[in-house]
Amino acid sequence: MAQPEAEDRKPQSDDARSAFVQPTGVVAPPPAVEDESSTTSEFLVPDGLDVTPMPAEGEGSAFSTPRTYSARHAPPAFTPPAGIPRVDLTKDAPWQDRMRTMLRMPVAERPVPETVQKSEDEGPAVPRVLDLTLRIGELLLAGGEGAEDVEAAMFAVCRSYGLDRCEPNVTFTLLSISYQPSLVDDPVTASRTVRRRGTDYTRLSAVFRLVDDISDDETEVSLEEAYRRLAEIRRNRHPYNGWVLTAATGLLAGAASVLVGGDLVVFLAAAVSAVLGDRLAWLSAGRGLPEFYQFTVAAMPAAAMGVALTLADVDVRASAVITGGLFALLPGRALVAGVQDGLTGYYITAAARLLEVMYFFVGIVVGVLVVLYFGVKLGAELNPDAALQFAERPVWQIGASMLLSLTFAVLLQQERSTVLMVTLNGGVAWSVYGAMHYAGGISPVASTAVAAGLVGLFGQLMSRYRFASALPYTTAAIGPLLPGSATYFGLLAIAQNNVDGGLVSLTKAAALAMAIAIGVNLGSEISRLFLRIPGGSSGARRAAKRTRGF
Repeated sequence: MAQPEAEDRKPQSDDARSAFVQPTGVVAPPPAVEDESSTTSEFLVPDGLDVTPMPAEGEGSAFSTPRTYSARHAPPAFTPPAGIPRVDLTKDAPWQDRMRTMLRMPVAERPVPETVQKSEDEGPAVPRVLDLTLRIGELLLAGGEGAEDVEAAMFAVCRSYGLDRCEPNVTFTLLSISYQPSLVDDPVTASRTVRRRGTDYTRLSAVFRLVDDISDDETEVSLEEAYRRLAEIRRNRHPYNGWVLTAATGLLAGAASVLVGGDLVVFLAAAVSAVLGDRLAWLSAGRGLPEFYQFTVAAMPAAAMGVALTLADVDVRASAVITGGLFALLPGRALVAGVQDGLTGYYITAAARLLEVMYFFVGIVVGVLVVLYFGVKLGAELNPDAALQFAERPVWQIGASMLLSLTFAVLLQQERSTVLMVTLNGGVAWSVYGAMHYAGGISPVASTAVAAGLVGLFGQLMSRYRFASALPYTTAAIGPLLPGSATYFGLLAIAQNNVDGGLVSLTKAAALAMAIAIGVNLGSEISRLFLRIPGGSSGARRAAKRTRGF
């Protein structure tokens, strides 16, 4: 009887040796009934887990509904205490102000586009709209426009063609824009690099008119028409050729020399030296040299002319000759744009622009210092105290300031219709500076800041009247205020081994330059305070800076 029982305990097949076979004596649970309605998600609550709500006095989950919450009377979550302000975009406001207002508010609070400039019924072609936007932004940034105004123009173009959820981004050399159709769609991003910058305010004004027509509700501008006009703008030649620009450079240097006390001989000497410097700069540019060396070469003839007149015992003020030659080289346009970007919160672009200004200024310093050093070694008696012998000639100085602004406008390739206005603006700026500094005895930095503020105020008002950029009305008008004499006397002191005095004079020149840039920007902001600016229903205006430094 024992032998059969032993045979029954032997495994009958290979399955009995598997590790997954139910052990003897273990009761298996009944199999679950599977049907099509059974839940198999991994988010299913496991068996045996108690999901009953905890008592009121216990500690609940972070995701549980608060005891004081009522679904019927729910609080307005994620809403400011005073509610969301109503955005009223007035039609009579310039597009610059309307687009700047929307750029300074969160995306969720921006109003949807009211009209769409398009010719197709199925909607705008997103890649083509983004490409057109980047091309327009490239021309504006290459022309010297501020980063905030470039973003406003790009946003205006996209919004006019129905792309409301777009975010433009502008740096010194890179333009990018991102458009997201909805929260569930993939965003479309495009970028463009600005590799070459030039000065042509006529082209800049034409681009502003194009953006104004695109953003106008009463003007129908299709994508094809916008591309055609943009191509015409790029193909148009400069209004003044190279020799006219060279002559304007000479007249600018001569006017600047008269502005600091020179006579007719000084006027001619400064003009000739500036023309030689300009031709040398054109020759260097044709050979492919960087702008740093172009500024270095262009600064040498003016300094050489002053040293040569001193060595020849000609009874002229060599300081006025050298100062006049430096006026044509000082990068006032880039300085104003860099400070404006910094004041409006675009610190990366501002740092890049100011770094460019520093390189240009160092190039001028190197060119002048080399000539002055050899001039001092040859025995040229250059007197730094000549600045104290400045003669006040109001009529001549006002006329020279207006001529300087006129020639500066020609160098900036401005439209002929704006030259007269910017000439008058430059004369007003020097009149205010002279009345405050020479007649009133106020410090030159404060006088320069007030005069530059008036330039920015008048320029902004004129740009709003003509719906154009403010640069053609402000950049040339600040020419008479540039610190040419302080720069020269600082360099001369360094060449004569008076480093401390030279650094003091160069610091004064830097302070004057910053006063010009800040004054122009402050004048523009003051003009906006008295204009009808779109914003909230209470008339509040959003700050240019996105944060408060926290």
